[in-house]
Amino acid sequence: MAAAAQPRPDLAAHREAITLRWEEVVSRLVQILGKKLTAFIAGIRDVRALDRWMSGTAPYGDVEARLRFAYQVAKTLAEHDSPQVVQAWLTGVNPELGDRVPLRLLREGDLDAIAPEILGAARAFLAGA
Repeated sequence: MAAAAQPRPDLAAHREAITLRWEEVVSRLVQILGKKLTAFIAGIRDVRALDRWMSGTAPYGDVEARLRFAYQVAKTLAEHDSPQVVQAWLTGVNPELGDRVPLRLLREGDLDAIAPEILGAARAFLAGA
């Protein structure tokens, strides 16, 4: 009898990231990462924009896609570790990413290109690989 495949640890977080209202995504991401790191990913200097987004103001450009993906990653990691560990993982040089910093990739990278890399690194971290 074949062993059942283990579900990927990020599937529930993915569903949540794409189905939550925008305001809730920003709010929950701020709960995990804090305002400064969330603002950094969004490419904004004024954290008051986060308050406006949490109040329902629509984002601009690709900010929504970036923050929804960042929430997916942060939520996936936060289900297994503390917010402090999630923050450290995002801000540290990551060998799974060619010694690049996930937070910088989330802010500056082409989302289509970096998303699979970041998810792979997060999965490897959770697997202890």
